[in-house]
This record gives sequence, C-alpha cells and structure tokens, in this order.
Amino acid sequence: MKRKNNVGQKLKKRYGLAILLLVFLALGGNSCGYHFQQTGKPHGLEIGSIAIPMVKSPASTLGFEGTFTRIIREEFIDHSGLAVVPKEQADAVLEMRIARIGSDPLTYEVTQTSVQGRTVNYEATSSRWLWVTLDARLIDRASGRILWEQTGVKEKASYAVSTDPLETRYNRRLAIRKIARNLAKKAYAQTMERF
Repeated sequence: MKRKNNVGQKLKKRYGLAILLLVFLALGGNSCGYHFQQTGKPHGLEIGSIAIPMVKSPASTLGFEGTFTRIIREEFIDHSGLAVVPKEQADAVLEMRIARIGSDPLTYEVTQTSVQGRTVNYEATSSRWLWVTLDARLIDRASGRILWEQTGVKEKASYAVSTDPLETRYNRRLAIRKIARNLAKKAYAQTMERF
C-alpha cells in the first residue's frame, strides 16, 4: 500500500514540474525568439495595410501580369489580417517583378512512319515545363526602407502539349496560375511569418 502512495506522489511531482516548466516557457519564451503572435498580423512588422501593385514582367511575356497580381492579392485578402489598399493609403508596398519566364520540354511522343521503305522516328513534345523567376520586395511606404527582399525565386509547373493550339494555350494558362499561387504563398509567408 505504501509503495503505491510513493508512486502516486512521484507522478504528482512530475506533473507539477511539467506544468511549472510550461508556464515558465510561456512567460519567458520571448527572450529566446519564440513567442505567440496575433493571428493574421505580420511577425516583427508594425503594418496594418499593404498595397500590391501590378506585377511587372519583361515586354516579351506580356499578358499574364493581371492573373499573377489577382492571385497574389487574393492570398493576402484570404489569409492575412492586413487591409489590401491602394499604394497611397498603404503602410507597406509589395513589389514583384518577373525576371524571366521560359519553358523546356518535359516528355516526348515518338511516332514511327515508313518513308521509302525505311522506318523514321518523329519526336513531338507531349508536355513542357513552364518556369518563372521572380524578384520581390516589401517596402515601408513612409520611409522607403526595404523590409524584406528576395531575388531569383523560381517556380515551375508542367503542362500538356496538344495538337490543338487552343488546348495547349489553356493548359499553359493553368500552369501559370499554379506558379502564381505558389509564388503568392511564398510572398505571404515571407511577409507574415518572418523570423
């Protein structure tokens, strides 16, 4: 009987020490760099609003800037507590520029045809990689100070190539949207979850 009491008292002491340790970490955790933050507010930044102007791109790749900009704005509207406002009213401005965009073959289809009694192979691209390299920075509008900056951020997505050019263009547009969503998440994380 006495042995069971000793075991029970030891467990109570351990639970007490564990609770004390948790309270100590919760109260003193700020000194080691980790602390609780308000949901939807950027960590380490005192901003309440953000402007996200049109994404810039090289002249040779015009046409998708609106899609990129809309998706990036939606990421901040849907997930942050920041107001997305015009540049003149914003605490900070998120500038993004497409540095490069390109595509590379991913897979091929091989077609065999008989030409003058010989078998000839023709290769046709059946899917491609679409890749985008982006430069981004967040600027304090009042002071002009750069709050964070990243250059050469690369994302890619694959798309199917069809014999129908309209279908191929549609597939490419879906790949652009996927890339834009991934880049928007990275920009959001860099702004909101900085360490």
